[in-house]
Amino acid sequence: MSANSLGRMVLDATERHGGAAIRFPRDGSWHEWSFSELGTAVRDLARGFAALGIEPGDRVALLGETRPEWTLADAALLAAGCVVVPVYHTNSPEECRYVVDHSGARAIVVEDAAQLEKIEAVRDRLAGLEHIVSMTDTGRTPTVDDLRSRAREVPAEKLEQRLERVRPDDIATIVYTSGTTGPPKGCMLTHRNVLFTMEAYVKRVHLRPPATLFMFLPLAHALARVVEMVSLDVGGTLAFWSGDSRKLVEDVAAARPTHFPSVPRVFEKIHARALARGREGSAVKQRLFAWAVVTGRKARPAAREGRLSPALRAQHALADRLVLSRIRDLFGGRLELALTGAAPIPLEVLEFLDACGITVLEGYGMTETCAAATLNTPESPRYGTVGPALEGTTVEIVEDGEILLGGPNVFKGYHRDEDATSEAFEGEAVRTGDLGELDAEGNLRITGRKKDLIITSSGKNITPTNIENALRESRWVSQAIVHGDNRSYLVALLTLDADEVPALAAELGVPADVGEMAAHPRVREVLQRDVDAANSRFARIEQIKRFAVLDTDLSQAAGELTPTMKVKRNVVETRYADAFSALYDG
Repeated sequence: MSANSLGRMVLDATERHGGAAIRFPRDGSWHEWSFSELGTAVRDLARGFAALGIEPGDRVALLGETRPEWTLADAALLAAGCVVVPVYHTNSPEECRYVVDHSGARAIVVEDAAQLEKIEAVRDRLAGLEHIVSMTDTGRTPTVDDLRSRAREVPAEKLEQRLERVRPDDIATIVYTSGTTGPPKGCMLTHRNVLFTMEAYVKRVHLRPPATLFMFLPLAHALARVVEMVSLDVGGTLAFWSGDSRKLVEDVAAARPTHFPSVPRVFEKIHARALARGREGSAVKQRLFAWAVVTGRKARPAAREGRLSPALRAQHALADRLVLSRIRDLFGGRLELALTGAAPIPLEVLEFLDACGITVLEGYGMTETCAAATLNTPESPRYGTVGPALEGTTVEIVEDGEILLGGPNVFKGYHRDEDATSEAFEGEAVRTGDLGELDAEGNLRITGRKKDLIITSSGKNITPTNIENALRESRWVSQAIVHGDNRSYLVALLTLDADEVPALAAELGVPADVGEMAAHPRVREVLQRDVDAANSRFARIEQIKRFAVLDTDLSQAAGELTPTMKVKRNVVETRYADAFSALYDG
């Protein structure tokens, strides 16, 4: 990367590239911003922030859903020399207050009236917050368009001077962790951190135009920000979702992306939907579906290794035409590559999608490493691992099994927390808190998390993650939490997947009510079969002996999930302590 900063990189990209930089659905049709239009908007808004009195180095928060205006504000603030502080749109008013106050943000850009209300509810405890700007018209705040109209108040050369003063090791953004183990910590990421990570991604996945990247991940998450910047730099198109989670699968198909970064849960849902289609129709159609998937499982690795026989090639072509291509149509039919991280994904999901012609690369990293440290390779993915280290980075397994990560992508430290910063580092490498192992080819396998280890009463150390992952492969299960510390056997709490409840209710002939279904014996029978199937993969000491079904799913609103949908294990363990204990009664 030749640019000294992210702001310079974005503006240079808008001058180098033609075509659509951004596409998004709104009011029933698709709209586009060309690279030229985006460049003009970024320059105008950056000068508008300067006219507002925002100085280089000032922290400015962004609070809103993933939408084009978020990307515009992000790029404009970086071009103005500011430090961007993203805030998850699902945060409560108190969580928003903590991030805005702790970061020392002078201004905040909110999406709409609903997000504005969160800030207004805590404004009296935000003494350092001077300005509120909105992406849409709230009637109570100046808008992004209002700021753009003030661009003429600041000469263009002033913006250029700001850009020239930014150094690669200056802080570009403070991204707050999702807080699985306590209050969020603000990770200070420099321009160099992000630019290096972008280049490493491009080298690993060979990204080039005319790529279309689907955007729905929260832009408050480091991975989504890196994807956003990579697409702009290489001349790709960012295709945004509609914002309606109920239409996510339909949005993906309509956007027809070539690249799709996502969290595991989305791939799990598409996997479940594809399997449900395979079970429909006559026995002949079901056998055809099963044969096509088995054929794909054989043909795909054989093709990658250059050993695809003429007979298997012919069978695969037929299977693809009759069945597999229809599954790819769920992604719009143009998908070349998908990326996933942030949480474990079942091996069965990866292998099934690969059989259907969809390569999903699993990667691993932390906010502290710009969300990326390892990533599988498109040419030779090793499913079940998170791939080798990105070029220029290091992965080390220390004596107790903990993973250490090093390289130019490692953050500068935690904002206003020197003690936590000191604890995070082992030399120049960052401690992850995760346990892992490296295979002979350097592929990293995550085996668990140090703090999540379950030690049974017999002294056996058990990592719950893999067991929970296997349980969540059930079409009907949304979340699984394994428990058993200081106990003689393991138990689990399960939640039902609300999207699949109607299908399960219809299949069993029971009311489609989650609360009723959680206690219904027919539902338990179905779940018991899935638990037994998961248990068959593990040693007896690692098997689930009893389980309970909660009458509601876990949620971020209840404080049980982070914004990236990770389970806050300590919260769940405390809140449902009686439910866990009841599984041991008698």
